[in-house]
Amino acid sequence: MRKHFVPTGLLALAVLLAATPVLASVGEALPAAYLHESAPLSSVELVRLSPLDLDAVEAEDEARERDGLPPRYAIPTPAQITPHTHGTWEEIELGTSMWRLRIASEGALSINLGFTLYDMPRSGRLLLYSADGSYIVGPFTDADNEAHGELWTPVVISDDIVVEVTLPTKEVDRLGLELTSINVGYRGFGGLLTRAPGWCNIDVVCPEGDDWRDSISSVAAISTGGSTFCTGFMVNNTAEDGTPYFMTANHCGISTSNDQSLVVYWNYESPNCGDLSGGSLSDNQTGSLHLASYSSSDVTIVLLDDDPDPTHEVTYAGWDWSGANPSGAVAIHQPDAMEKCISFEDHPTTTTSYLGSSSPGDGTHVRVDDWDLGTTEPGSSGSPLFDLNHRVIGQLHGGYAACGNDEPDWYGRFS
Repeated sequence: MRKHFVPTGLLALAVLLAATPVLASVGEALPAAYLHESAPLSSVELVRLSPLDLDAVEAEDEARERDGLPPRYAIPTPAQITPHTHGTWEEIELGTSMWRLRIASEGALSINLGFTLYDMPRSGRLLLYSADGSYIVGPFTDADNEAHGELWTPVVISDDIVVEVTLPTKEVDRLGLELTSINVGYRGFGGLLTRAPGWCNIDVVCPEGDDWRDSISSVAAISTGGSTFCTGFMVNNTAEDGTPYFMTANHCGISTSNDQSLVVYWNYESPNCGDLSGGSLSDNQTGSLHLASYSSSDVTIVLLDDDPDPTHEVTYAGWDWSGANPSGAVAIHQPDAMEKCISFEDHPTTTTSYLGSSSPGDGTHVRVDDWDLGTTEPGSSGSPLFDLNHRVIGQLHGGYAACGNDEPDWYGRFS
């Protein structure tokens, strides 16, 4: 979101499980290295990245903010890594091979990976996990093979991770895997923020969200290119056929060149009212197809590669294209790559130009005069604004709202 702020600084399986509890897991798999006799992790090839220069990152983020670019949570490092050039292979049982690569960047809050070639043979799988076994992401299988041929992973909350592939030995030559982006996290998405979240933010789990549960579950935090974050939402269509259309802001930067890198985090919410922390990133999916963008009202719509997992209980937001200004409005958003929040405007919205106050202006935006409860922050961009009938009337473009002020926000007008 185009906000004005300055960041402030940047064995036996039973024994193993008892010693190393899994804090977060996407899927049901445990590392094959834990389940089979294998070489010690210390013998696996390590790719070590230099720690981030957080002072330089802070200066870059300030410049990005001035230029209206989406905020970042990670810094990409180009790579050229395949199982044929890097890592360590071994046969863990007759007919089954395992490849591992260790990646570390001291002090990183998270690491995520961009594979611009991903072609997993049948019966193969890819798993990512922290070197201490406390955080597991995956498995990714041949079901994740897409026409665009890429795989961008969710974050692993660690500064030292393991990439593990297991597959039948006879299929090793069929494996297509090329890692070209290692993305080192320094804020948000399960890590520490570079600044404290606004004190007036309201967790969606709080009682204020009780009348909005169905709308809340349509909203998600998103990552693009393994480095930038925004908010978006699942949107219904008139056929109501469950087509996975997903909307966000145009300035969040999704295009035909990077749409495959989209990662959507559903249900990233605080477990308790007032926590503004502690949410799980385990409900996620990757990849999309860019369909359309319109800069005047700052909107982008994509088609997700897959339907949301039914167990994530994602809903599809309804909408109103009449252009009418409602008597009040509600925002549901993921501020600063943190847990989902809800905000309330108890007065009518107006139709204006972006950053304008005269109505109707050029008619491209919905203006929220000031938030009566809650606020928005960088990263809230692309989040939906609902009328009091729970219908989307816009997605967040930008503004000046913050805790402690009565400044406005502007939403690209859905109509």
